[in-house]
Amino acid sequence: MEAGAEAEPLLPPRRWRAGRGLWRERSGARSAAEDGAGANNDLYINQAIVFIEDAIQYRSINHRVDSKSLWLYRWYYSRTCQWILSLIITVILALAFIEEPSSLTVTSDVRFRLPAWNPPCGLTESIELLCFLGFMVDVSVKSYLIGWKEFWKNKWLMAYILTLIVSLADWIVSLSFFCKESVRIRRILRPFFLLQNSSMMKKTLKSINSTLPEMASVLLLLAVHLSLFTMFAMLLFARTKDNQQDKEWVVYFRNLPDSLTSLLVLLTTANNPDVMIPAYSKNRAYSIFFILFTVLGNLFLMNLLTAIIYNQFRGYLLKSVQSSLFRRRLGIRAAFEVLSSLKETPASAQQSCVSVGALLQVLQKAEMDSRCKQAIMRSLKMCSCDQLSAVQFQKLFEELDKDAIKQHPPSPEYQSHFVQKMQFAFGHPCFGYLGNVVALANIISMCVVLVMDADKQPSERDDFFLGILEIATFAVYGFPHPGWRPEFIGLLSLWDMVRLVNMLIVFRFLRIIPNMKFMALVVTTLLDLVKNLRAFAGILVYLVFQVVFYAFAITGIMLFKGAVVPLGNTSAANTTHDNGTLQCGTYEQLEYWPNNFDDFAAAVVTLWDVMVVNNWQVFLDAYSRYSSPWAKIYFVAWWLISSVIWVNLFVALLLENFIHKWDRRCQRESLSDIEYQRTVELMFSRMGEEVLGLRGTTAEGGKNKGKKKREDEGSDACSWLIMKLRVRCFGRTYRRGVDGKTAPAPTPAVM
Repeated sequence: MEAGAEAEPLLPPRRWRAGRGLWRERSGARSAAEDGAGANNDLYINQAIVFIEDAIQYRSINHRVDSKSLWLYRWYYSRTCQWILSLIITVILALAFIEEPSSLTVTSDVRFRLPAWNPPCGLTESIELLCFLGFMVDVSVKSYLIGWKEFWKNKWLMAYILTLIVSLADWIVSLSFFCKESVRIRRILRPFFLLQNSSMMKKTLKSINSTLPEMASVLLLLAVHLSLFTMFAMLLFARTKDNQQDKEWVVYFRNLPDSLTSLLVLLTTANNPDVMIPAYSKNRAYSIFFILFTVLGNLFLMNLLTAIIYNQFRGYLLKSVQSSLFRRRLGIRAAFEVLSSLKETPASAQQSCVSVGALLQVLQKAEMDSRCKQAIMRSLKMCSCDQLSAVQFQKLFEELDKDAIKQHPPSPEYQSHFVQKMQFAFGHPCFGYLGNVVALANIISMCVVLVMDADKQPSERDDFFLGILEIATFAVYGFPHPGWRPEFIGLLSLWDMVRLVNMLIVFRFLRIIPNMKFMALVVTTLLDLVKNLRAFAGILVYLVFQVVFYAFAITGIMLFKGAVVPLGNTSAANTTHDNGTLQCGTYEQLEYWPNNFDDFAAAVVTLWDVMVVNNWQVFLDAYSRYSSPWAKIYFVAWWLISSVIWVNLFVALLLENFIHKWDRRCQRESLSDIEYQRTVELMFSRMGEEVLGLRGTTAEGGKNKGKKKREDEGSDACSWLIMKLRVRCFGRTYRRGVDGKTAPAPTPAVM
């Protein structure tokens, strides 16, 4: 870069702009185009407001910026409109609970469940139609705002329209059959409406998609591992002439599907050590086979898969954060560009600048957090200058990166000498230690009482002894005496009330945590983790429970609705012994009857039980018998997506955020009483800003050379975006070049 290059973020070099007619003439003369632009100050203010709001929400600035489009854009992204859109999505997803098969029953147990109320044909379909109309308005507004040229490049919007077309077609077919059809494709497509409305969900899906090649390699290795051990097991536990020695073959390795299933379940340790016991009781050397399989598969390959997902997800998340930071910086810079074109901006300025008054006018109208707005206004009042450069303008909006300020309030000051003594006594660390001792003694006393009275009937319990555990009992009933029993007050007796209160007393023991340094560090880090994961972890929860769970639950209803029936209504020859008793460990013997796919709520619970993988082999066996042996594919697919991919994805996010929080707290513990809590999108903000060339360090006496170099590189990378922005906001003619001639701007893209 040349020596005279400007150190302005996201701004092209001066020579580049001068050659394209984008630099203000130093003589201060204004062209007719500039005079005409001065009459459009209101438009520029509105454009700046929208760009600031785009920066706050990490939205792209690539949309229409004329007056009518700006009004429509702000209306679409208003809280009311977005709340209505979220309500529509919630309603269409919630229809699965009431439409046939309805979940409006007390129990899902097939033995005791009463016939559920099913809505008449046309009721839920009418609600669906209203939701589809809302989605049609949504996609129409989005398509108009970004322009038709960008619309054809947007795959999500194209998929949005295709999903609506398929859903409407299926809706028409449903009415044609008077709501009696068993397969409704539009139900499986409903989670898409939730996906397309969340940018974080889209990033998560892209992250998973980018991780699939690496995961596929490990899964392929896992499949090879499973296949080799399956063939080895079928040879090792082959059928013999002695029926007493063939229990391993009969129960677990009779054929190839059973062998694969047994070892796949062992991979999750759900049937360990049951699968090993028949062979192990015959010869202890057989245990080597099962231990070796578990070590290689569960402890090595499965954890390797977790490491790959963590590494790939972390890298993609970093790219996503860089993209979000870039959008925020570009939005702020776009606001600076349009505000610097106001008529009140001095023409003699050597570089672009924005008046403080114009910025205050924008802040008053922009929808943003009140804390950030007040902080920016305070900074403006403290600033002695009337004009802001690009660097100053950008620095003001760094408040957007700070979520909240935590500051311990100062101790109150009292005039009374007695109150001051009390304040000193109760604020002394020894008083805190005394409270911890009391809390510990309270817990120990409660444990002793619960152990002593565990086997007693309510009439045999000593209410007097329990009463001394809670001072509130004395205040309500007075000092009790042996044999005294108060009358019931409402629905609670003395025993019930004390038991309820004692459950809350347990939390008193948590006050000991701040006095243990490392425990306090761990707990504080976990609490910060929960706070900062509310955005991204919430997205993962939505992704699983409202997308993956939803799609698999609807699919399960289509495949297995009515498959499980009570034993009295069907033959159970495959599930019983010769003596008629139920086989131990089966679906029937364990009474898993409430776990079925007869309605949406029951399907979600069943999928949850399978995801936990405890006894999930019971579901594999039961639905293979009640429906088809191919049912195992459905449950194995669910295990791969939920337990293998999603759980590892969540663990990866948890590890990354925890390590980030832990390192930060260990490095700057007790440095300041004020701490800024960052959102999860800014978890990698420092690294992201360095990559983008938007961050640098300042040495004493001047700016770091590295900072200037990074800013110039960032300007070169984004110069074409600034050019496009100016074309869109200001039209074909621009500021005069250095030579005094007005250079025409490139023709704006047709939207």
